[in-house]
Amino acid sequence: MSAFETGGSLRVSLGQCSTAGRKPVNQDFHGAYIPREPELSSKGVVVALADGISTSAVSRIASEAAVRSFIEDYYGTAESWTVKTAAQRVLMATNSWLHAQTRRSEYRWDKDRGYVCTFTALVLKSRTAHVFHVGDARLYRLVDEKPKGGAECALEPLTREHRTWMSPERSYLSRAMGVSEQLEIDYLALPVEAGERFLLMTDGVYEHLSEARMCQILAEHATDLDAAAHALVQAAFDAGSNDNLTVQVVRVEKVPLGQAEELYSGEARLPFPPQLEPRMVFDGYRILRQLHASDRSHAYLAVDQATSDKVVIKTLATELRENPKHVERFLMEEWIARRIDNPHVVKAHRSGRRRRYLYSVTEFIEGRTLAQWLRDEPRLELETVRSLVEQIARGLRAFHRLEMVHQDVRPHNVMVDAAGHATLIDFGSVRVAGIAEGRPEEANDPLGTAAYTAPECFLGEPATPRSDMYSLAVIAYQLLTGALPYGTEVAKARSRASQRRLAYRSALTVNRELPAWVEEVLRKALHPQPERRFEALSEFAYELRQPSPAFLKKSRPPLVERDPVLFWKGVAALLALLVLVLLLE
Repeated sequence: MSAFETGGSLRVSLGQCSTAGRKPVNQDFHGAYIPREPELSSKGVVVALADGISTSAVSRIASEAAVRSFIEDYYGTAESWTVKTAAQRVLMATNSWLHAQTRRSEYRWDKDRGYVCTFTALVLKSRTAHVFHVGDARLYRLVDEKPKGGAECALEPLTREHRTWMSPERSYLSRAMGVSEQLEIDYLALPVEAGERFLLMTDGVYEHLSEARMCQILAEHATDLDAAAHALVQAAFDAGSNDNLTVQVVRVEKVPLGQAEELYSGEARLPFPPQLEPRMVFDGYRILRQLHASDRSHAYLAVDQATSDKVVIKTLATELRENPKHVERFLMEEWIARRIDNPHVVKAHRSGRRRRYLYSVTEFIEGRTLAQWLRDEPRLELETVRSLVEQIARGLRAFHRLEMVHQDVRPHNVMVDAAGHATLIDFGSVRVAGIAEGRPEEANDPLGTAAYTAPECFLGEPATPRSDMYSLAVIAYQLLTGALPYGTEVAKARSRASQRRLAYRSALTVNRELPAWVEEVLRKALHPQPERRFEALSEFAYELRQPSPAFLKKSRPPLVERDPVLFWKGVAALLALLVLVLLLE
């Protein structure tokens, strides 16, 4: 049995056993990986098994590939992705590879002899268990309460067999890895506590042991999970199983508290820096001047003395330093900046030196914020706005690909240099799905600036990429009109009924030089209901430049405006016809 722990993080114990049994070859394959920090907090622990089908001579290759690729590729996915997204993308890729191997082999006309296997995985991250399953292996959770009949425990099945029975003796797998190009995966997420136990096994074991017998064996080997796994395998063999036998037993010894220092283990324990002043030398940086100060943070322009690069050093406001949530959000800013490589997103500065204090460092962008642009030029040309929207959208898509939502897209958080290049800054409000899923108890309170925050966020709903789209559309509207589309009413609308009463102010009433179809594009992107907006940011940016026929038709002015003479001639002809009809009567 092995137990794994890193500091105050997740700790698990694991026991495993797999054997060919009475068969000449073991087509089962199993594996587990318990990483060290920071991967332990960001990705969790993986336990997985696969079972090859008996009709295939190559299914051992399939089961090994499924487990190995899942473990290796899962830990190679973006840290910001949710467990579900990361695991499903890896499994889809593996399924495609297995299916392609069968199509290229001599078994391409007979899937029952191809690269096919079942697959079941348990991912333990923070205080949540994630289950992924396809096929007929089983995953149980052990319930300590003794059921009727005197058994030592109860087994709660977390998976169901994807098997179709033709008769009491004959069945076939209805779902498995590699069978077809498309893969349907069962997914389940449930909270875990210290002491929770899980049991994974292939059909060669569970078909020959009652739940009472399995509970008895687990109780007899409660302190040695490896011995428990071996005993379960042996018991199934002794009961007459003629199949491969694989068992994995997992016990959660400790769950994390979810504090900031668990995610940012090294930096969160550093002391806060002293008050920074111009000409001061600090951790290898020379402070030039203060850039801004807010109730959340202070930013300073500095020079890295080793590289002569200009950088921005940000420190947390003194009043917030005792609040773990604010410390965590502050640390998250640079964590995010290090993981996004996009020309429209500010980059973290890497000095290579060991820090002595808790602060963040990013590149310095020479330019002005969009907020300053609005003060200098209250209304911009349409082409300038299009360019800015396209650039900001490209930056936001870099967040969205990593399952992050900016949540505070506003003019103060967009820098524009002399060449018109736009860059997103300030990630203190970013929602990272991979971290948020470990904090289900935390409320989805609006974190951005009220005037630019999407309406659904004021209902307590989590922000999505369409929420960022709304914020970007508010900026576009403001750049073109100098006003806000709903004034200050959105933040006051805290129910669906009140949001339905929001009154959109047409951009054409403020800027009559705008093409009418631009108004229709803005109106769609600014709809209070997220599902009524564009599906993607790229679609919004494209429509601002190349409107679809639907928008052109919808924005086409009535005939009385397009051709008044023709309109009134038509009215006169209609009236004359009406008079004639009346005279004939």
